Amino acid sequence: MSDGAAVPPALPEVVDQPGNRARLSLTTRTGLLAAGVAVLTVLIAALVAYPIVRQAAQVQAQSLLAQQADVIAGLLARGPEKEPVGEGGLADELRALEVQGIRGYIVRRGDRGQPPITQADIQAVTTGKTVSQTVDGPAGSIFIEGRPIHRGEGVVLVQEAVVATASTSALLKRLLLALILGLLLSVLVGWLASRRVTKSLREAATAAEQLSAGQRSLRLQPQGPAEVADIAESLNRLAAALAVSENRQRSFLMSVSHELRTPLTAVKGYAEALADGVIEPEDVARTGAIVVAEADRLERLVTDLLDLSRAGQVDLRLNLTTVDLTEFAQAAGQVWADRCKREDVPFRLEQPDHPVVVVTDPLRLRQIVDNLAENALRVTPAGRPIVLAVREEGDRVAVEIRDGGPGLSDDDLAVAFVPEELHSRYRGVRKVGTGLGLALVGSLATRLGATAQAGHAPEGGAMFTVRLPRGVPFVEPARTLDS
Repeated sequence: MSDGAAVPPALPEVVDQPGNRARLSLTTRTGLLAAGVAVLTVLIAALVAYPIVRQAAQVQAQSLLAQQADVIAGLLARGPEKEPVGEGGLADELRALEVQGIRGYIVRRGDRGQPPITQADIQAVTTGKTVSQTVDGPAGSIFIEGRPIHRGEGVVLVQEAVVATASTSALLKRLLLALILGLLLSVLVGWLASRRVTKSLREAATAAEQLSAGQRSLRLQPQGPAEVADIAESLNRLAAALAVSENRQRSFLMSVSHELRTPLTAVKGYAEALADGVIEPEDVARTGAIVVAEADRLERLVTDLLDLSRAGQVDLRLNLTTVDLTEFAQAAGQVWADRCKREDVPFRLEQPDHPVVVVTDPLRLRQIVDNLAENALRVTPAGRPIVLAVREEGDRVAVEIRDGGPGLSDDDLAVAFVPEELHSRYRGVRKVGTGLGLALVGSLATRLGATAQAGHAPEGGAMFTVRLPRGVPFVEPARTLDS
């Protein structure tokens, strides 16, 4: 191979880990478990039932043989014939027993025993005793029943246990068949039950995969056993919680983007004015100070975002301090006066001629003013005014933005701070923003312990008023991303 030939990349080595190996499904495992339990049950039942049935059959066969011996002995005791088996009428009776595998013998005192009948058996029967016993023979157990007839005579019936219990084999076959059918039925029921359970589990696994892929609208129908239904309900709650959390994060990011736009617009506008040379030399220092102030605001917002990323909060933290609203309004008025001048919109500042002190977060209050002024400038036509006003109202101080734009209807006032409500109503009708500015105003006002209200301005447009308490406000705790 030449030196310039391309070398194909080496394939990654496949590591045989336990998680990569083929695993049996729960349905298969449950079916195998049910089959194993059923087989074990059948084996135990067979082991227990077989000797019981066999012993019962033997007891019944020997009892039946004893009854037949009693009958034969009674017949012989009434008849005059005393001849041995095979010699006359009694022989017919005994041959009928042979059909059942029963051999009959008439014994007399002094006869010699022949297996399986022993000399002791003959001695017992001919002396008036009853013989009932089971002996072992070459082919298995043998039943012997002996009954006395007259003194010195008796009858002995002999039957092999195999012959006597022949009908038991059919019974055992039926029992075995029943056990096999029970085994098959148990396996089938176990398989069906496992299919029912694992169906819900498979649906839950599919739902979990869809959740991991970002689908939040799915919902499972709880079914099956209580534990499996609990999994479905837990996944439903997880999907709802993820949807709420992601909606909050999305809303938060949109709000942050909205907040960053205002100071960026101011910095860009002043930078363009400086680059174009339209700012008078005596105003350069003031313009630079405004740019620095707006840059500081941007830095503060970025710092808050970093803090939020570490703490997992969706609310910007508050830094409460003593604020002179007169100076606050003058600083904000400088920025918005220049912004309005570029749009040929008159800007007016209304404030008391003395300090108005409150305890609040100046950055969050400035966010409220900038959002309201941004909305006002967007809809106010050239030549119509925008007013920033500070008014004292007893134990509260009102910060107000009024405009000479198209204004809001009475229905609009009731939903002015609802996210995207006015945006959806006036999209395509007038200039609108993202639909989050006024919602953010209402949220920030609440966080500052203030109230936000929409109304009609005397200038003909909309009026938005934020009323701040003079003392230390009640501040709600910040929410986290998963709260």
